[in-house]
Amino acid sequence: MANADLETPEFIERLRAGDRAAFALVVKHYHPRLLGAARTLLQPADAEEAVQDGWIAAHRALPKFEGRSALLTWLTRIVINQARMQLRKGGREVQFDPTEEGATDALAHRFNANGHWQEPPRAWALSGPDALLTRDELQHCLESHITAMPDNQRLALQLRDIQGLDFDDICNIMDVSASNVRVLLHRARARLFQMVDRFQETGEC
Repeated sequence: MANADLETPEFIERLRAGDRAAFALVVKHYHPRLLGAARTLLQPADAEEAVQDGWIAAHRALPKFEGRSALLTWLTRIVINQARMQLRKGGREVQFDPTEEGATDALAHRFNANGHWQEPPRAWALSGPDALLTRDELQHCLESHITAMPDNQRLALQLRDIQGLDFDDICNIMDVSASNVRVLLHRARARLFQMVDRFQETGEC
């Protein structure tokens, strides 16, 4: 069954009526995406717990689900709320204010006043016997930089660039405006852009 089939009114009605087979299909298809979202805020074991708690909460709330948002959006918001509850228990909180830390645009110097490239990116191709090692090193750098991002930027990047959710869905999940999501996403991408730039020039993270 395709993910789109899980979002039809007929299928949603089955879920609301308590159809166990339908709920099992939702868990099978959406669990990895929900786990990916939770892992942007929590360590793997804690993320798994947040998702499990999210499934329990969702199962209880399904009879009242009105379909005002996509099922996946609704589930993701439940899981993110569970993750935030875990963070609060541990003395942490996710701040979704995009004006926090460093308001400067990390990519501003790459564009001119008209918005065109002032310093275009160099062509870069991984080839030759060292290509596999270089790709592994780059992957490690990317993972390290994503992990080091502020929670809000990492979550925006996960939901938009990895899971491909619409801005409206991300706004719903994160409870921020579309402009704030764009700021968070831009800053996350800028961090990665700078890292790749440095890796091209020096071969180091």
